[in-house]
Amino acid sequence: MATDVNRQIVLAARPDGNPKETDFTLREAALPEPRAGQILVRTIWLSLDPYMRLRIGNNEQYYPAVPLGDVVVGGAIGQVMESRHGGFAEGDYVEAYSGWQDYAVLGGGEARKVDPTLGPLSTALGVLGMPGLTAYLGLIDVGRPEPGDTVVVSAASGAVGAIVGQVAKIAGCRAVGIAGSETKNAYLTDELGFNAAINYKTGDIGAALDRACPDGINVYFENVGGAVSEAVYPRLAARARVVVCGGVSQYNLKSPQTTLSNLQNILFTEAQVGGFNIFSYAARYDDGRKRLAGWLAEGRLKYKEDVVEGLENAPGAFLRFFDGETFGKLLVRVAQ
Repeated sequence: MATDVNRQIVLAARPDGNPKETDFTLREAALPEPRAGQILVRTIWLSLDPYMRLRIGNNEQYYPAVPLGDVVVGGAIGQVMESRHGGFAEGDYVEAYSGWQDYAVLGGGEARKVDPTLGPLSTALGVLGMPGLTAYLGLIDVGRPEPGDTVVVSAASGAVGAIVGQVAKIAGCRAVGIAGSETKNAYLTDELGFNAAINYKTGDIGAALDRACPDGINVYFENVGGAVSEAVYPRLAARARVVVCGGVSQYNLKSPQTTLSNLQNILFTEAQVGGFNIFSYAARYDDGRKRLAGWLAEGRLKYKEDVVEGLENAPGAFLRFFDGETFGKLLVRVAQ
């Protein structure tokens, strides 16, 4: 082994409002050694995702919080450096929630082999990974799109939203994206084929939705919450479906905003609102990944990556989720 040191980023403090770089600390630990039934994995790619704000906070309702002093949780792609498990060989590429560190020791049930022939390794954390599966399974299983439907997705230029819109188009729907810049919106319409895109930072969101969705919104894929949602709910079509996947605009608020008037809109339209947590859909992962990989190979799915170099830069990169500065799937390249 080239090194006997394992760099780790640990949770130093629970964020109070917006996370700060001082909430994280870089430390060095001894290189872990695998025991019987375990593998030693070297991290190559680290995934940064908005849900991690919930994991480093106090909200135990979504998932157990990361204990103070522990390695920050996160999905990663790595290579097996040493194996004491019969199902893995040295050199295998694996996906695991091994966290923000250079190396991890994993049990066989904690890692999934990655097929590098399906696409670049990084896609196993993006279009062929948790974000892609979230988009596909959330839209298909909860949103139930039908040909001709108008599908609106917030955070549409992000890792999940961009796939939602493209899958909606494949399903024969109109796709309308909501993002935070003209550059992002041009990407949605010109490169990904969205029918329309709305800049939530400029102008009246409601008026823009009226223009883009003259017959109402049949499916809304929620990633943001806040003012965007307030504009969407009054424009739901009869028997619309709402996929509540995330609410990044609310994660740092001490008292998340709720509007009871939305209940009236749901009642009058008979909309169905469903919460969606990808970790409850493990039985559908293989089917979803196979479908996404097929579309990717056919050129029907496109993706964009936002790559940051170096494990030490993960905290700063993570903060970009909360000022709308991410564009595509946010990844940290930890090693070559």
